[in-house]
Amino acid sequence: MLTILGFAMIATFLVLIMLKKMSPIAALVLIPALFCVFVGKGAQLGDYVIDGVTSLAPTAAMLMFAIVYFGVMIDVGLFDPIVRGILRFCKADPLRIVVGTAVLAGIVSLDGDGSTTFMITVSAMYPLYKRLKMSLVVMTGVAAMANGVMNTLPWGGPTARAATALKVDASDIFVPMIPALAMGLLFVLVLSYVLGRRERKRLGVLTLDEVLVEERESVLVGAGADTSRAHTGGSASGAGLPEEPEGFRGLDPHRATLRPRLYWFNALLTVTLLTAMIMEWLPIPVLFLLGAALALTVNFPRMPDQKARIAAHAENVLNVSGMVFAAAVFTGVLQGTGMVDHMAKWLVDGIPAGMGPHMALVTGVLSIPLTYFMSNDGFYFGILPVLAEAGQAHGVSTLEIARASIIGQPLHMSSPLVPAVYVLVGMAKVEFGDHTRFVVKWAALTSLVVLGAGILFGII
Repeated sequence: MLTILGFAMIATFLVLIMLKKMSPIAALVLIPALFCVFVGKGAQLGDYVIDGVTSLAPTAAMLMFAIVYFGVMIDVGLFDPIVRGILRFCKADPLRIVVGTAVLAGIVSLDGDGSTTFMITVSAMYPLYKRLKMSLVVMTGVAAMANGVMNTLPWGGPTARAATALKVDASDIFVPMIPALAMGLLFVLVLSYVLGRRERKRLGVLTLDEVLVEERESVLVGAGADTSRAHTGGSASGAGLPEEPEGFRGLDPHRATLRPRLYWFNALLTVTLLTAMIMEWLPIPVLFLLGAALALTVNFPRMPDQKARIAAHAENVLNVSGMVFAAAVFTGVLQGTGMVDHMAKWLVDGIPAGMGPHMALVTGVLSIPLTYFMSNDGFYFGILPVLAEAGQAHGVSTLEIARASIIGQPLHMSSPLVPAVYVLVGMAKVEFGDHTRFVVKWAALTSLVVLGAGILFGII
């Protein structure tokens, strides 16, 4: 019964947000509360929610101060050279912009933190997508998939969890998987090329000068101006400019928040912060708390300026932290009622006996939906040991099972249980349901490409 209710709760949540019948925050809170009553454990709802909030509170704190920190770094111009470099490469060509999104997300993902990746990627690319009327779900989807592949780095989380759960070395899991993961990243780049061609066909190609000239005209003429644009090699669909006239804010050399004299201080502070994250000198929430306080104090020593910067990023902070605490209700009920355990046991018990010698393949396939519907902690510490034990009984090595377990990460990074995805859709101003509807099929296919490559290369 708990198995059926668990799947029904997840399905209800996904259907309602994809059909936009409920907001993600409302769905994350009300649907699990309702199903908790159905299970007959309504009296324990408070305990489940408190447990969920307690477990996710450090993550919420990390995201809050990370948004403030990177928001300040964007304000003071730390990432302006990156934006200018991307603009020079993209040349207002939708194809290049989508490919550039994948490349940027992949590079920034080397720090191992999804929230950081999404904040930097969206901050750099959002003005381009918005100004050229490109699809924002393409941006969020490509960024999430690129980050999902890179999330398998030993310091990214899943690989370390698999190594800890199965008592093996993280490098023994990751290093042999590099060729398969490289194929997954290559697939994301190819997919971004295809999606970029689709956007180019829909919108055509502008030169950067045309975009900037149009933007100035829209400011001078006003909202009632004729905003039609001449496209080169494309149709007129997507004509018109967004309402806000700020344009490529990352390129504005005159904005009041720029701190060019502090550029190298901010760069050094950011590198030190990311190094401390990777080396685990302090807990990540503490690092971002200290980093945000230091960045605000040094760059904006006047109290009114500090308050203005905090207020400027308050909307993102509130949206993301609110979503994380709402997700805590969902995860708290899912785990507290035992639904997630029953669902996992049902899936594992459903594996045919004849599949025993192929448990690595089975683990890879199961990791795709399981890491989407449950947290990484739940999968790697609760399910993976069971799969590894079943594999050992049929002569399948623990390392093969461990390598197969990281297959599902490209899809996992768009799970409603991953706080970082709310940073992505929140900053990109994309509905979570729209992002989910777009990305699920492509992310699942990316995972299958990695799995196929792992089998082809004899890694799994």
